[in-house]
Amino acid sequence: MMQPKKTKFRRAFKGRIHGTAKAGFTLNFGSFGLKAIEPERVTARQIEAARRAITRHMKRQGKVWIRIFPDVPVSKKPAEVRMGSGKGAPEFWAARVHPGRIMFEIDGVANDVALESLRLGAAKLPIKTRIVSRMEGL
Repeated sequence: MMQPKKTKFRRAFKGRIHGTAKAGFTLNFGSFGLKAIEPERVTARQIEAARRAITRHMKRQGKVWIRIFPDVPVSKKPAEVRMGSGKGAPEFWAARVHPGRIMFEIDGVANDVALESLRLGAAKLPIKTRIVSRMEGL
């Protein structure tokens, strides 16, 4: 699973995901992409599950680019712990995804295989997505 090698701070504020993506909203590498429509945190496990679903359906042909990285530590307190006594330990890593952000790109496979593999990958993610392509005149 993906996570940063080193961070400046161990814990992060929750924050809010305001507005649309300011970068990463166009296809740069592949001919098909999976674009987020709503704001949400996507965990490293969800990214990995989507990647596995995409590559498995492509039968390891072509190439997959992952355009998001889980760099936000999400902390959690243990069950049945009283209020107070500080913030919990980092539990998992997540990526803040803005609407319009391209999350995955693929290239080197047939159109029908690309569309189906991105559809299978989108099923593993907690957000609504749209499949975009170069043919649509981006």
